[in-house]
Amino acid sequence: MRLAKVISFLGILAMTGVIMWAFISGDFASEGAKLLAMPWGIVSMVDLYVGFIIFTMWIVYREKAVLPSIFWVFFMLTLGFFTGSLYVFIALQRSGGSWQKFWHGNRKMPN
Repeated sequence: MRLAKVISFLGILAMTGVIMWAFISGDFASEGAKLLAMPWGIVSMVDLYVGFIIFTMWIVYREKAVLPSIFWVFFMLTLGFFTGSLYVFIALQRSGGSWQKFWHGNRKMPN
């Protein structure tokens, strides 16, 4: 579990740095338009958002409550795997070392 915490924390740091760099150095609108004008740019975006949707399905399952689910899904779809890394790190911290609790949150598991 320690390795998972380290990897998720490194994901938070990497995504924080690259998002800040992109906002400072890039032009979201014009670069996004160029990206979406290329076939592999479209493939990359579809791939990314399929991953976001699959990951958010796990978040919604784990959270059980509507309001936290909406919060995490919104930020996952806007900030990407910065949010995913943060969510995983928090879930690992709250799991108390239990992989079952990490994967399932507070849901009761059938025997």
